[in-house]
Amino acid sequence: MRADRLVSLVLLLRQHGRMSAAALAGELEVSTRTVLRDIEALSSAGVPVYAERGRHGGFALLPGFQTELTGLNHDEALALLVAGSRRGAQAFGLGAALASAMRKVVDALPESYRATAAGAAQRLLIDPETDLLSRRLVPEEVPDTVVAEVRRAVFAGHKLRIRYAAVDQTPKWRTVDPIGLVTARDQGYLLATRSGADRTYRLSRILAAEVLAEPAQRPDRVDLDRAWQERSTRFRTGGDQVTVLVRMNPARREDLVGTALAVLAEESDADGRLRLKVTFQDPRHAEWALWQLGTHAEALSPQWLRDSLRERATAIATSYGLPSCD
Repeated sequence: MRADRLVSLVLLLRQHGRMSAAALAGELEVSTRTVLRDIEALSSAGVPVYAERGRHGGFALLPGFQTELTGLNHDEALALLVAGSRRGAQAFGLGAALASAMRKVVDALPESYRATAAGAAQRLLIDPETDLLSRRLVPEEVPDTVVAEVRRAVFAGHKLRIRYAAVDQTPKWRTVDPIGLVTARDQGYLLATRSGADRTYRLSRILAAEVLAEPAQRPDRVDLDRAWQERSTRFRTGGDQVTVLVRMNPARREDLVGTALAVLAEESDADGRLRLKVTFQDPRHAEWALWQLGTHAEALSPQWLRDSLRERATAIATSYGLPSCD
């Protein structure tokens, strides 16, 4: 662990030039005392690091201390830097490892590519934390200890014991055969089998995990993309799904489609409004989705959904009504 930190410290100095102990401590997520000890260890090992005193002082390396990674062209280097900005690694507990790896990649690039690739990467933003309406997109938090055990079981091919909190159920322990990890919309999922049946577990609902010594019962090779598509299809076609006929403003179509499971039919009315037949996971999902659209959409059927939306609107109108006069 310390060896990785020492390498990261050297790479930070290579990329930023002079850095203070406090700045290095912040990047490496350690104390300034640990940084000073690491600097001393590097000096003892012959790494040409020196201290500069004064207000703008700090630690720096003598020029020329570098190795180069050859064979990468500009676009390949840019692709690596852009890939490093994605948040999938966060979902699997690999954020710190990714940051360290990207520092090594940047440092090893030939001088002619380093500046231009890093500068170009700064002009590309992948998956920002908020959308155009300033709605914050918050990824689910998963304890590092939990995701590390899950990850270890997946890579080692061992059975995994997890304490899982399914929706509206008391958390229970269960033993599964892990197949792979998937991230979708900043949410991490474990694909596994349990007693031979396919199972999909959201990582944020795994409260504890323990790798077992017993080998997992799973195929040697797996197509995760195909497995995810198959499970997604089963999810969309199972459960207490409801089909809703909606008449709506076409400007809000994507808002509805983005929350629905599937669009079964679509046509335009003479006045330019759209009629869509869409499915939702359950009645609560359907009511929530239509309520978000306000007056831009009208549920034409089923009747129970119209009644539910009307009752909710009436309750809101009543709460904002004029106070009665005695």
